[in-house]
Amino acid sequence: AVLEVIDGDTFKLGNGEVVRLICVDAPEKGREGYDEARNFLSFLILNKEVMLERDISERDEYGRLLRYVYVGDIFVNREIVRQGFGSVFRYGNDTRRCGEIEMDI
Repeated sequence: AVLEVIDGDTFKLGNGEVVRLICVDAPEKGREGYDEARNFLSFLILNKEVMLERDISERDEYGRLLRYVYVGDIFVNREIVRQGFGSVFRYGNDTRRCGEIEMDI
C-alpha cells in the first residue's frame, strides 16, 4: 500500500520503495501548484493498494522505481495530467504509454 506521497509524481510504498510516475512531471516543492498536485495524488492513492506496471527501465538515476500506476480502474499517471496537476514529460525510453496520457490534454 502507499505509505506517503512525496509530491505530485512521487510516492513511497509500505516496503520503503520510492516510485516515480512515468510520463508525468508535477511541480516540485516550493513551486506553484506543488500542494495541489501532492494533495490530488494523495487523494487518489494514499493508504491504498496500487498496481504497478513497468515500461523498459527498472529505476531512475535516484534509485526510484519507474512505473505506470493504477488504483482500481484509474490510470493514475493519466489522471494527474488530465486533471491539470501535472504535464506530460517524456524521459528516456520509458514512453510506451505517454501517447495515451497526452490524448487527454
